[in-house]
Amino acid sequence: MEFFERFAVPHPSFAIYASMVGIALTSLAIVVGLTYFKKWGYLWREWITTVDHKRIGIMYILAALIMLLRGLVDAVMLRAQLAIPDNTILDSQHYNEVFSAHGVIMIMFMAMPFLFGLMNIVTPLQIGARDVAFPRLNAISFWLFFMGAMLFNIAFVVGGAPDAGWTSYFPLASEEFSPSVGTNYYMMSLQLSGLGTLMTGINFLTTIFRMRAPGLKLMQLPMFTWAMLVTNVLIIAVFPLFAVALAFGAMDRMFGTQFFTIGNGGMDMMWANLFWVWGHPEVYILILPAFGIYSEIISTFARRNLYGYKSMVASMVAITILSLVVWAHHFYTMGQGVLANSIFSIATMAIAVPTGIKIFNWLATLRKGKIEFTTPMLWSLAFIPTFLIGGVTGVMLAMASADFQYHNTMFLVAHFHYTIIPGVVYAFIAGLIYWWPKMFGFMLNEKIGKVSFWLVAIFFNVTFFPMFITGLDGQARRMYTYSEETGFGPLNLIASIGAIGLALGFIVLAYNIYWSTRYMPRNIGSDPWNARSLEWSIPSPVPVYNFATLPHVKSSQAFWDAKTKGHNLFPDKVEEIHMPNNSGVPFIMCVIFFIGAFSLIFDMIPLAIASLIGVFACMAYRSFEANHDHGYHIHVKEIEETEERLRGANK
Repeated sequence: MEFFERFAVPHPSFAIYASMVGIALTSLAIVVGLTYFKKWGYLWREWITTVDHKRIGIMYILAALIMLLRGLVDAVMLRAQLAIPDNTILDSQHYNEVFSAHGVIMIMFMAMPFLFGLMNIVTPLQIGARDVAFPRLNAISFWLFFMGAMLFNIAFVVGGAPDAGWTSYFPLASEEFSPSVGTNYYMMSLQLSGLGTLMTGINFLTTIFRMRAPGLKLMQLPMFTWAMLVTNVLIIAVFPLFAVALAFGAMDRMFGTQFFTIGNGGMDMMWANLFWVWGHPEVYILILPAFGIYSEIISTFARRNLYGYKSMVASMVAITILSLVVWAHHFYTMGQGVLANSIFSIATMAIAVPTGIKIFNWLATLRKGKIEFTTPMLWSLAFIPTFLIGGVTGVMLAMASADFQYHNTMFLVAHFHYTIIPGVVYAFIAGLIYWWPKMFGFMLNEKIGKVSFWLVAIFFNVTFFPMFITGLDGQARRMYTYSEETGFGPLNLIASIGAIGLALGFIVLAYNIYWSTRYMPRNIGSDPWNARSLEWSIPSPVPVYNFATLPHVKSSQAFWDAKTKGHNLFPDKVEEIHMPNNSGVPFIMCVIFFIGAFSLIFDMIPLAIASLIGVFACMAYRSFEANHDHGYHIHVKEIEETEERLRGANK
């Protein structure tokens, strides 16, 4: 019995028991549904074992949308607790657990998979490639992320959730102050998903450099692909550092080492430095792809070439470099000295310059454009003024002396959300709507989409703008309650009402997906937006081989030039296409990774060692399998029939 007590939740509550019941019922419903409709074989053949980058991208996006729902539930719980003074919906422990989970889920398990989903679907198509450089590695990357996300989410019902914040600062995250296994979950789940992220960075950087269509030069890449290129450079640069930090933290907690302890030679500030050396570039790993999405959408619906192509590329490269040298602005108050604070303050303000260049270029693209106010365009236009508020308040926070006043207040929370939500979430929703017809062969409903947009755009400001005021008035962040005498009550109530409206906007978005899946027409053509880049030159949805013949590119907007100037994008004859086989090994190997990580969390060392052996066995199996698994060929006749069928349906 003592063994099973290790898995008990240390701070149970009605919400946790309800979560246990919900997880059990949902799992049962999935098993019963798949069995009743006889879909186990289909699920295994077409999705679990797939190495098709488009299907992997769709799975990333589905996971991101589910995690968005989970993160919204956490956010509503936080705002419900703060809605009125001296509230008791959540106690201090559960509040800590909820806001810790909210941050990790929204950054690592919602925003990152959304990014990887769009990158998987769009990037190979924009460069005229038939696949990614390493298809099986791509599958392993997804399943590692997925197992990390599942590991993090079961913490609430098995053993206890992380409670040291999404930054998991030491010594708060040490065994002394966080004795449950919650922080172990944090360390191992982020290690798994981070390993998958690093693999993705290597895979897609190789894909962009080595698999471009004939004639496509680097300075002709679409802006979204340029954003992916610099993003993957950042991923490769900083995720190994985070992996080291997580490994050191796990060893401190599980094996008694002294890397981050406050005694015996450890340095708790080393965690803060390693975390933010990764953590601030991580913000730009999310923002840079968003900039690429906005560039594609604004250019398409302004009906103009993107203004200042070279300056847009240069500004992204500048942002990438500067993002690596600003991490210490997250702890001006640690006492690092005036000189160090001044250097990081200047670097932080400097990063606003290339960001400003991009905003002026988007505005110049819109100037004299024939703007179409489609739903993706509305999200993109709303981003500019909203993100500007986040940027200006960021410059305020960049001033070290002023940051002593702002740093630990709700002002910082408001700034962060004014940066991340319009700068990332708006972009990913805009990108999802924009590329949805390319993924599924039908469009999302514009009327319902605009209702969702206005709800989110309005209630986002209702939710977060009051936090600037309460923060300046002294409301500390991470504080789970406050007294009526503080005067924070009315503005917090407004913010909490805004959170309900914001959640409603995302519910309408989910309803739009459901409604459109059932009722929207499928004969939309391959280019419903009258777009400019290569992905719109092939049928919707995209066949498994992407391009029947590889395009020959002569400009940065090859498809637009083909439509307007008569360029022949596909001069070659159709030939047999070689494609990789599906494989169950990536999924099986990542399940073993999951078991090994779970074993380490609960100090079950023999099972962890057995899991490590299992991972190496999967690698060895693949080494021998590669000798006789040469993929398969799609014959010319099959390609021609597929093209005729899809293009006929797209008329």
